[in-house]
Amino acid sequence: MDTTDVTAMLPRLLADAGLEASHTRTPIRVWARSGVERLTFPDSASVVFKYAEEPFDSEDYALGMAAAVGLPVPTLYAAQHHGPLLGMLIEDLGAAVRDADDLDGATAAAAIHRVSNDPGLRMLDEAALATLPTRLSERLKRHGAAEELSTAADALYRAAEARAQGAQLPPFGLVHSEFHPTSIHIGAGELRILDLARVFIGPGLLDLASWHGTLEAPDPERTSALLDRYVEAGGAREALDDRGGLDAASWALGWHRIWAAEWFTEQLDRGWAKGAEGKWMTTIGRHVGEAVALLKP
Repeated sequence: MDTTDVTAMLPRLLADAGLEASHTRTPIRVWARSGVERLTFPDSASVVFKYAEEPFDSEDYALGMAAAVGLPVPTLYAAQHHGPLLGMLIEDLGAAVRDADDLDGATAAAAIHRVSNDPGLRMLDEAALATLPTRLSERLKRHGAAEELSTAADALYRAAEARAQGAQLPPFGLVHSEFHPTSIHIGAGELRILDLARVFIGPGLLDLASWHGTLEAPDPERTSALLDRYVEAGGAREALDDRGGLDAASWALGWHRIWAAEWFTEQLDRGWAKGAEGKWMTTIGRHVGEAVALLKP
């Protein structure tokens, strides 16, 4: 990312938001593809400056859509696009009073998934879900994956049509897609949903499978308990139903691992793993193995 372009966006953003030009910049989280900084003004007021390059460059649309349907998200003050780069000024929520727990996650997910459709977002319906293993398998072969990994990916691809059945059962609607406890900010008496850069329309169970992360082995019992809390929090009761010949938790975790592995192969295609391809392949292999164990192709 060209940091010169990032800095060049600021004067127009500040003007569009009606904010003064004088400020100090403090990094909160910055990496190669995006960044979050705090801008503090002489009167001690502050906003968050968030910037990202493609494919994370449509969060301004997502924030506007979410606010319009009543989801609790940070206020968007201004946004600018410069080629593949997005810059935004958004509400500074300050420090969280506590970490988000499973009830917070269930409550937020239930609200997110009530958004049933949006024509500006990509759709991951049953047919599109079934194509993920195909893309995964093709990319792995292109990047010289080990035979064992390619064989496992091929097994998922052959079973994809049958295992994808039920993808459009409720909850089917807005999917956060990077749904973790860090995606929720708990302030003084209020919850806000963060990081909407990769939202799409699809099976909401993918969010619930994402909540506990992918660093540890998938735990269907733990996810089943989260699904129960989700329904208690107002989520669709069909979230508990079997689909694709599997229980809901195994289905959700298995497809989420495929979704994650396919995303890592896209990063290989984009050249983001340059110099660390082996590390990426190890992660992909772990996710594919977990998907095979869960989906039983």
